[in-house]
Amino acid sequence: MKKAVFVYSPEQLGYKFSDTHPFNHKRLTLTMDLLKNIGALDDVDIVPARIATEEELLLAHDPKYIEIVKNAGHGKLSEAQCASYGIGTEDTPIFENMHEASAQLVGGTLTAVDCVMEGKAQHALNLGGGLHHGFRGRASGFCIYNDSTVAIRYLQEKYNARVLYVDTDAHHGDGVQWSFYEDPNVCTLSIHETGRYLFPGTGNITERGNGQGYGTSFNFPIDAFTEDESFLEIYEKAMREVFEFFKPDVVLTQNGADAHYFDPLTHLYGTMNIYREIPKLAHKLAHEYCDGKWIAVGGGGYDIWRVVPRAWSMLWLEMTDQKIPTGALPQAWLDRWQPEAPVPFIPTWEDPNPLYEPIPRKAEIEEKNAQMLEKALHIIRTEKRS
Repeated sequence: MKKAVFVYSPEQLGYKFSDTHPFNHKRLTLTMDLLKNIGALDDVDIVPARIATEEELLLAHDPKYIEIVKNAGHGKLSEAQCASYGIGTEDTPIFENMHEASAQLVGGTLTAVDCVMEGKAQHALNLGGGLHHGFRGRASGFCIYNDSTVAIRYLQEKYNARVLYVDTDAHHGDGVQWSFYEDPNVCTLSIHETGRYLFPGTGNITERGNGQGYGTSFNFPIDAFTEDESFLEIYEKAMREVFEFFKPDVVLTQNGADAHYFDPLTHLYGTMNIYREIPKLAHKLAHEYCDGKWIAVGGGGYDIWRVVPRAWSMLWLEMTDQKIPTGALPQAWLDRWQPEAPVPFIPTWEDPNPLYEPIPRKAEIEEKNAQMLEKALHIIRTEKRS
């Protein structure tokens, strides 16, 4: 069995709203090229992403909505006709063949699921996935079809698996959470910037699930300007306690890379250090609790030049037990891409220290986050004591 497979097809790059839209899958190309430059990704590691069938998309989406996406992408509907489905908006504009491109991203995550569950690889990565805002009958926040929701339903139906979904994107993983809000066999854990000032505005600690699913939805909303130490303290405690509480068969992680200080859409103060640590613990716990079964997808990440390629490379390196490099990035990679980038690259794997001016409210933010963590985990800790 391989340690890990890297799911990718060039057709995934067809998920493209426009040249100026912040969601840009050129980051897949930049990441793969960086990994190849350091000799960490071979063609034999790459498995082509298949296209999800309509039957598979129906696991998470309404037939009417799928029809709208198809027709919009073939120029048969106006923006006004699609608006109530969240398509043709400023966030999620119509583009040619949007159904086909979106189904390819979902298919990539299903390919990753099959590789792991059929024992071809212990872990699998589909960086084209992670579209966690997609709803049953509506697109939202750059996300048309929700690959993680489809994949979790697929894991339940085909493999009868108990699934833990972990989302470390700076935006709350609302689409996935609401899909499984009443399901006791799927646990969702999301660490994100508080929704007070950031899309989608949800993800409060009081969102704990409903009915039989009560107690299987965990949210850790952190304050704007949160730095590495506080982020990682919350991540480590939340992960260890939720894994122990839920005891999943398989873990699916959404690895948005937009909690970094450079990200233009969010207000967190993470550095490359969190992207080195996040996959490390996911990897360890997947082996402790799930016999290694770990599927990872991409997600947000809007500084596609300075942040995403380094962050996602570290994820693949961790999955494949390769040493995380330090020091200079390969000069050939910098020379190839710097002329296209609108910002000067960070030429090393690490960020400069310091990366930003000290935060005056640091102690206050850390205290607030610690109190939030205590409240969010109270339900587990109380059960443990009783």
